Amino acid sequence: MFFQTIDILGTIAFAISGVLVAMNKRMDPFGVLIIAFVTAVGGGTLRDVMVGVEPVSWMRNMTYVYVIVASTIFAVVFRNQLKHLRRSLFLFDTIGIGLYTVIGIETGLVANLHPVICVFLGTMTACFGGVIRDILCNDIPVIFRKEIYATACILGGFTYFLLLHFLEDRNYLFIIAGLVVIIVRILAVRFKISLPSLYKNEDD
Repeated sequence: MFFQTIDILGTIAFAISGVLVAMNKRMDPFGVLIIAFVTAVGGGTLRDVMVGVEPVSWMRNMTYVYVIVASTIFAVVFRNQLKHLRRSLFLFDTIGIGLYTVIGIETGLVANLHPVICVFLGTMTACFGGVIRDILCNDIPVIFRKEIYATACILGGFTYFLLLHFLEDRNYLFIIAGLVVIIVRILAVRFKISLPSLYKNEDD
C-alpha cells in the first residue's frame, strides 16, 4: 500500500509537470491533457511494449487515467499557485523516478532479462515520459543535457544488483535502490553537479 501511494504521487507529479510545460507552450486544453498523460505514463508504456506486456499497465488499471485527468484539471485551475510549489514538484518528481526505476528493473527481472537490460528498462521507465513530453514540446530532453537525471537512475539500478548478492528481502532492495536515485538527484541539484559537456567553444 505504501509503494502504491508513492506510485500515485509520482504519477500526479509527472502529470502536473507536463501540464506546466504544456501551458508554458500555450497549448489548448486537449494538448495540455495529452502532454500530462505522456509525461505520466510514457516511460511505463514504452517499457511494457518492449517486454511484451499486453495490454500495457495503465490500460489494466483505470486509477491512473483518473489520477492524470484529475491532476490536469487541478494544475490548470491552480496554475498560479503551483508556480510557488516547484520545489515540492521537484521532490515528488525525484521520488517518482526513484520508484519507477525499481519498477522497471523488477519488470525486467520477471521477464528474465540480463541485469544491464533491466537497468536500462528502469531508467527508461523513469525518464522517457519526460523525453516524449520535451520532444512534443520542441525542447531538448533533460536527460540529453548535462543535468544529472538518467545518471541517477542508472546508479540506483546498479546499486540494486550490487546489493542483490547481500540482501534477500526484495523490499529492502526496492527502498535502498530508490533512495540512491533520490539522493543522487537531490545532491546533484543542490550542489549544481552536472555531467561535462562535449561542446567546446571555438574561441578556446
